[in-house]
Amino acid sequence: MSYNTECIRNIALAGHAGAGKTTLFEALLYAGGVIQTQGSVERGNTQSDTDAQEKARGHSIDSCIAGIDHGDCHINLIDTAGYDDFRGGTLSAFAAVETVMVVVNAANGIEHGTRRMMEHARTRKLARVLVVNRIDVEGADLDALVETLRAEFGPECLPVNLPAQGGSEVLDCFFHADGATDFSSLAEAHQRIIDQVVEIDEAAMGAYLDKGEGALTPPQLHNAFEQCLREGHLVPVCFVSARNGTGVTELLQLIERLLPNPAEGNPPPFLDDRDMPVAVNADSAKHVIADVFKIVNDPFVGKLGIFRVWQGTVRRDSQLFVDDGRKPFKVGHLFRLEARTHREIDEAIPGDIAAVAKVEEIHFDAVLHDSHEADHIHLAPLRFPQPMFGLALEPEHKGQEQKLSLALARLAEEDPCFRVEHHKELNETVVRGLSDLHLKTMLERMQERYGVTVLTRPPRIAYRETIASQAEGHHRHKKQTGGAGQFGEVFLRVEPLARGAGFEFVDAVKGGVIPGQFLPAIEKGVRQAMEGGAIAGYPMQDLRVTVYDGKHHPVDSKEVAFVSAGRKAFLDAVGRARPVVLEPIVDVEVSIPAANVGDVTGGLAGKRARIMGTDAQRGGELLIKAQAPLAELTDYSTELKSMTGGRGRYNLDLSHYEPVPPPVQKQLSEGWRPHADDD
Repeated sequence: MSYNTECIRNIALAGHAGAGKTTLFEALLYAGGVIQTQGSVERGNTQSDTDAQEKARGHSIDSCIAGIDHGDCHINLIDTAGYDDFRGGTLSAFAAVETVMVVVNAANGIEHGTRRMMEHARTRKLARVLVVNRIDVEGADLDALVETLRAEFGPECLPVNLPAQGGSEVLDCFFHADGATDFSSLAEAHQRIIDQVVEIDEAAMGAYLDKGEGALTPPQLHNAFEQCLREGHLVPVCFVSARNGTGVTELLQLIERLLPNPAEGNPPPFLDDRDMPVAVNADSAKHVIADVFKIVNDPFVGKLGIFRVWQGTVRRDSQLFVDDGRKPFKVGHLFRLEARTHREIDEAIPGDIAAVAKVEEIHFDAVLHDSHEADHIHLAPLRFPQPMFGLALEPEHKGQEQKLSLALARLAEEDPCFRVEHHKELNETVVRGLSDLHLKTMLERMQERYGVTVLTRPPRIAYRETIASQAEGHHRHKKQTGGAGQFGEVFLRVEPLARGAGFEFVDAVKGGVIPGQFLPAIEKGVRQAMEGGAIAGYPMQDLRVTVYDGKHHPVDSKEVAFVSAGRKAFLDAVGRARPVVLEPIVDVEVSIPAANVGDVTGGLAGKRARIMGTDAQRGGELLIKAQAPLAELTDYSTELKSMTGGRGRYNLDLSHYEPVPPPVQKQLSEGWRPHADDD
């Protein structure tokens, strides 16, 4: 099929685990003629969940991309994982689409993942559509669910179609006003959504008031509808049963007729090297700008960089640069993704999602371009959750260290929430993820793909150090060994900054007592000391260092002398500035049966947690919100399963750092010994 940018629709399916995203993905591919038989999660034969782990667990782990040609439209559809443990790939997909369809299970209503994905899409200024799935489930109160959606997400949530005949069909209420539905009135629903749409567009409103809704042609409605989506003035609500196909064709028609194309969505937030906005237009004739939003290390094709074209046309055999790279690579093969298979294409236009293979310098969030004008352009980074769960690991068999390092690097390329840390002082490799399940899944994948098995143990907690007051420090570094000596003297001041502010280095030297070329050496020495810590061996943060005086020697002053003087002067000042150890405090959300609330809140209180509130959930569950030190939650998964009979689940996000209690600081400090002086 030949198409232009105006014919493209880019959609991500998101939502809570178990809402039916993969089943809907399968149903849309079937209704669009992409597949001949609709698979199911239970049988393990869907287009998206083809990984052995996905089949075994019965849910998505990675996002999956497939195209549908429907009518005059080419629809790029992305199925994403629902579990919080794997939301790195889900959020990555949001960088490639104009619209997020948040799937809601009619039997369960609004769940934690529903809220989270709606908020992420709103923050990213993407069009949002609520898709109520399983409308044929027994006992579902769809009318009440619509009112709950409106109460939770705002009155702008309005049905654009309604179930009828006991959930066996779905009737459009945007273009039509006649028909009997299972609840509400089609005419009333039609009136509400028309009123909502036309009030944002003066031309449509004028025609509506002068001549009535019959004067509104589909193009007029489309423009106003698209503006409502772009500005968050409308969140359409649709109804489907993905399992039996009810409403799926109607959903495809909605996508084709009303959802924004790449030229209509909110402009992508591209920035230059000064973080100033850069205009990027969906113009196929301009120079290329594309963003890599997913990396896959395919055992057959090799490293695959999957990108969204925002401007220009990527052609096979053309040359592209990666970020500010000086050397271009040749697009030897250009692929379109069709679930787990790849089809070669000749070109990708603005709005297209495509891939290139075997380009080692490509990485997640890289910008591909064909003009040095775009060397310093980057897409505003997505906000990913901080991976707080950690495991220290080593290869089970000696001699596999290099193989382990390569395998971990490949896995980290694919998942922005999976990180690998190498601690030289401890000779320790630590992997961090969003949960114990996330890490377990990644290590299983490493064994399956790369044949590496590992031994694991709990890692050190990522403590930090800072200071609580202002102080001054001084050090004179002087060495004379027969020939040219070393000399550098530094006076500096340290003072605390607000939590999370990081580090500031200020040059307040007057009169050239320290030549400017030695200031970077002093900063280097300070940073070395900060990395090693002052009282317990943890990196320091949230402080300002001001160098205000010193001395130099015209012959003996060298960079190495001022590195040492800066480091020692800093440690001298920190020792007087009431240094403290900081610990990571995490936001904890625990979903449990209501009957277990006493045991769980009591257990959290014993872990120095602060209970921030509780929310009642459907199905007799309770969501407990708390803040707690990460160090107290190392074995919380096992404890929660024991208290709730395996029904409890939780997730963590880094909130902030705060000082540890004095007994904990004393314990951490007693076990640490500073490095020997180098003088």
